[in-house]
Amino acid sequence: MRFNSHVERLLVSTVALVNELTPGQDGGRSVGEPAGDELVEAVARAVRTQGYSGRTTAAEARALLAEVRAARQVIEAVAVDDLPGAAARVNAMLARTRARPQLDHDDEGGFRLHFHGPDDSFSRGWAAGLAAGLAMALGGDGGQRLGMCEAPACDRVYVDQSKNSHRRFCGSRCQSRVKAAEHRRRRSSGHASAATS
Repeated sequence: MRFNSHVERLLVSTVALVNELTPGQDGGRSVGEPAGDELVEAVARAVRTQGYSGRTTAAEARALLAEVRAARQVIEAVAVDDLPGAAARVNAMLARTRARPQLDHDDEGGFRLHFHGPDDSFSRGWAAGLAAGLAMALGGDGGQRLGMCEAPACDRVYVDQSKNSHRRFCGSRCQSRVKAAEHRRRRSSGHASAATS
């Protein structure tokens, strides 16, 4: 399934927010939840796209944290094939954020479907977008495109945008780590076999 551009941007930003803001393991190193200026910078980095700076305040960034944590729980549920649990979590997010669709003018003079919260504040708007993007992915057979990194000591998440839907890692660093470890394992077992012959 290919997502439309708005849904794809929402999911890419959701994954970036989860990976930037939630504690856990990132490629073998522990990461904590950012705070203060680091939190503001992490949020801006995660939502920045071409033509959108993603600037926010510390209060708005903190207000977004609860829905980012909820988004992680949705992706974790999808990763273990708990689609009913993922759907229940998304429904709770939709209710909390009061996400509503709205047609907004685009740069070409047409309209694009966007999702808004009950007001246009940064945190309410992004919280509604997270909920709506996840809902459209799960409700449109795109849930299988969400996953958690399969590399050891990594719990970062991803959205698979490839044509063949075979992604297993959060990024090339973890993919390279796993391939290198497999290569070393094959070489050492090959050396052990040769030594016993």
